[in-house]
Amino acid sequence: MPRHTATTPETTWTARGTGALLCLAVAAIHVVDQGGITATVDPHYVGVAYHVLEVAAVVAAVLLLTGPVRLGWLLAVGVAVGPLLGYILSRGPGLPEYGDDIGNWTEPLGLVSLAVEGALLLLSVPLLLRRPRRGS
Repeated sequence: MPRHTATTPETTWTARGTGALLCLAVAAIHVVDQGGITATVDPHYVGVAYHVLEVAAVVAAVLLLTGPVRLGWLLAVGVAVGPLLGYILSRGPGLPEYGDDIGNWTEPLGLVSLAVEGALLLLSVPLLLRRPRRGS
């Protein structure tokens, strides 16, 4: 009976596909939150950060599916960590010129975003830190 490990091609493709979907979900959540692809939230630097995150999430998804995969996992970690930090800072002490969300810890879309980003982080970090197999 074959033994299935985290290094089998099927598991790798499953992980890569899951990571790509989670990255695209992060992008979609932030597009919805900002009011559409062409919209930009205020203050301007937060709106720009949303757009950078969305582009980075799509690029990470493409890299996870087409390669270089390690770079895709690295970018996926950033796609997960960036908005997690933004959520904590915007709901905790607040951000410069952006105090509307202080204390708003239970916003439904924010909670969905946390779950998706947390799942992406839990998937990405171990795969990024795993040493590549010889000959791969």
